[in-house]
Amino acid sequence: MNMKYFFRVLGGASFKKMGKAIDVVHEKSGKSKFTTFFDMLGCSMKYGAGYNDYIIFEFYKMKGWQRRTYLTRMKNQRLISSLNNEEDAKIFDQKNLFDKRFKEFLGREVIDLAEIGYPEFEKFIEGKEYFFAKPYIGESGKGIEKIKVADYDTTEELYKYVTNPEKNFGLIEEVIVQHPDVAKIYPYSLNCLRIVTLVKDNKPHILYAVFKMGNNGNFVDNLESGGIACSFDLTKGEINGRGHTSALIMYDEHPTTGIKFVGYKLPYIKEVKELVKKAALVVPNFGYVGWDVCITPNGPVIVEGNDFPAYDFPQLPDDDKPRIGLIPKIEKVGIKVKK
Repeated sequence: MNMKYFFRVLGGASFKKMGKAIDVVHEKSGKSKFTTFFDMLGCSMKYGAGYNDYIIFEFYKMKGWQRRTYLTRMKNQRLISSLNNEEDAKIFDQKNLFDKRFKEFLGREVIDLAEIGYPEFEKFIEGKEYFFAKPYIGESGKGIEKIKVADYDTTEELYKYVTNPEKNFGLIEEVIVQHPDVAKIYPYSLNCLRIVTLVKDNKPHILYAVFKMGNNGNFVDNLESGGIACSFDLTKGEINGRGHTSALIMYDEHPTTGIKFVGYKLPYIKEVKELVKKAALVVPNFGYVGWDVCITPNGPVIVEGNDFPAYDFPQLPDDDKPRIGLIPKIEKVGIKVKK
């Protein structure tokens, strides 16, 4: 039982948030708030599911045997702790360290601003219309700017901007050119496959893949920024599920381009699988990583690696799919998920 979570929920802000979650479930399911309250607490103790898990996975529609198959927030944290060496997490948390360690997988020019001066910067922007400036540490696209070179009167002015301490930029990098089939579905962001790998006995396995796209004019594909994620079949090389947002809005087609999701194919899938399996072995004792992979006209490249892999994407409900979570797939690899 997770008694710490139980008592934390019963106090302060968590109780208020849980109350709002109960209202949502009541509206969606018609079940009484009293019954839902105790069912939520029971799911926390039995399955390590927070109230957000309860809502997004629709636990209120499931039987106990189905709930047991789901990788919940607490179980995911335990899996991370058991497979990833905490000291090496900084390689994935700090973009400069990651880019140096995984240089062969990036497929683009990336420069650490702390290691160059104005002459190197001037050479970097030569012939470029846009480039990205990023902080060393950040998530969900926060702090990243796509910079148009022509917006600045001089190169000196632009250099002063990106090196301004208040901007907190650490890296500048070349814009990735997407394959036309990837860009077509939503042309304003870098659209990526999120692929999660597990390593067992020095052998890499792919746990799941989803395809993430931007939305609402945003240039990032993160769900926290309004993006859309669809389940992706790496065997067939195509999207095989509806689009989901973090607000639990579902789409059958992209709202900007009107392109239907299910059955939409992407190229270079064999190469994608080979790439992430090779990358999964680069950092020993780090066996659970979520890779963001973009497909270019010349093949796949890695955008970043995530040491806290999202567990929600592939478990979001689609009406035409069985309500079975990730745990059976994880245990099939030979990794036991702690209760």
